[in-house]
Amino acid sequence: MFIVEFSVVPLGTCDTSVSDYVSKACREVDKSGVKYILTPMSTIMEADSLDGALEVVKRAHEAVVRAGAGRVITSIKIDDRRDKERKMEDKVDVIKAKLCED
Repeated sequence: MFIVEFSVVPLGTCDTSVSDYVSKACREVDKSGVKYILTPMSTIMEADSLDGALEVVKRAHEAVVRAGAGRVITSIKIDDRRDKERKMEDKVDVIKAKLCED
């Protein structure tokens, strides 16, 4: 399982708000069917393959271009842990459990 965090940032727009552009990117993530979490600064998703994850990011990036952004910067972080199966919630649960130990 790949856990991927990415953000798509439109540049060259006339407006300070980017929500119209970001919503177009999120629509592509939603249509892909992957499990994801939208955060205030990025989107985090789970994917079975790296190719599948990168395809979702590509579609989100292209959606922002199609929406009229003159320039787009997309940042990606990939968590590729192969020694055991992990999900997004597992990573958070481990930290929460450790916080309760103190």
